[in-house]
Amino acid sequence: MADMRKMIARRTARLRKELWKHRATMMLVTSPVDVAYLSGFTGDDSWLLAGSGRSCLVTDFRYQEQARRECPRVKLVVRKGSMVEALAKEVRRRGLKRLAFDPETVTVGLRRRLRTGLKGVRLVAAAQAIGSLRITKDEAEQDAIRGAVAVAEEAFRRFRRLVRIGTTEQRLAAELDHQMRLAGAEATAFPTIVAIDASASMPHARPGGRRLRPGSVLLVDFGAKVAGYVCDLTRVLVAGKIPPRVRRIYGIVHEAQAAAIAAVRPGATTVQVDAAARDVIKAAGYGDVFQHGTGHGIGREVHEAPALSPREPRGRLRPGMVVTIEPAIYLAGRFGIRIEDDVLVTPTGHEVLSGLEKRADRMVL
Repeated sequence: MADMRKMIARRTARLRKELWKHRATMMLVTSPVDVAYLSGFTGDDSWLLAGSGRSCLVTDFRYQEQARRECPRVKLVVRKGSMVEALAKEVRRRGLKRLAFDPETVTVGLRRRLRTGLKGVRLVAAAQAIGSLRITKDEAEQDAIRGAVAVAEEAFRRFRRLVRIGTTEQRLAAELDHQMRLAGAEATAFPTIVAIDASASMPHARPGGRRLRPGSVLLVDFGAKVAGYVCDLTRVLVAGKIPPRVRRIYGIVHEAQAAAIAAVRPGATTVQVDAAARDVIKAAGYGDVFQHGTGHGIGREVHEAPALSPREPRGRLRPGMVVTIEPAIYLAGRFGIRIEDDVLVTPTGHEVLSGLEKRADRMVL
């Protein structure tokens, strides 16, 4: 608890510096993800005032016991009326004349209610004030992501032993979800993708009734949530002998991923990392069937900044960022191959956080 309090204090101090750019001393935080990041509170339907002075959590009776346990040093306001009314009372008590907010999480409707309820207080849009902090992960966050990876990998190893010919995508997805829970996940990071053969050619396929057959390609995209943080991994299994074309495509994707991982280091641009993978796939003649980015950031959410994409020319990697590396080749109506690992940018290079086997000859069921 002591270490987490220190981490939250550091995050709040960094937020204060961001708010100074907007000539504000405090910020209204409404996103549950951001509230948890700045306070440790993991409930819903609660707002946080953070910045200078003691942070204040506005919640209701359902969460007051949880809030006292998770963030004992945060002032707790248990509202009786509306959120805006409770917030207005605290803002007046503190004498605030300017209040920052995130325009990406505060809706137009809520902004209207805030203007009505906070008369005399200027609302200041502070886009990315918190997002700019969350893009790099501190020690506690890195440990949490490592924990999520460990749980997901343990679950996947158990899952592999339970895969049987004739099983549907839906049942396989349910089994992997079950194994992640048994391994210690508080939830899955996102809806698990289990895609067989032609389904695997769709990047975001939904598990259906397609059954595993001898020779089938089985793509599994999964992640666990642990201590509020997630991982994101993908592996491809083959039910029996690997067909020559599948082996060749797998080899190209494996090479592309290795090239992108090798490019991860402080100062590298997100375009450079993406190009390292994309160039391998283009050279093999499959550039037109790899249309998404090579990866993305992860943390409290499964898709965070930065985006490793040719459409993000200004992005640059910094120590503390955690990104996925997930190149792919999709052959419509046949199969898809995607290999994904989570990579931490270190001061001197990178660290691959995930260690599941991915050599082609080890992916046979």
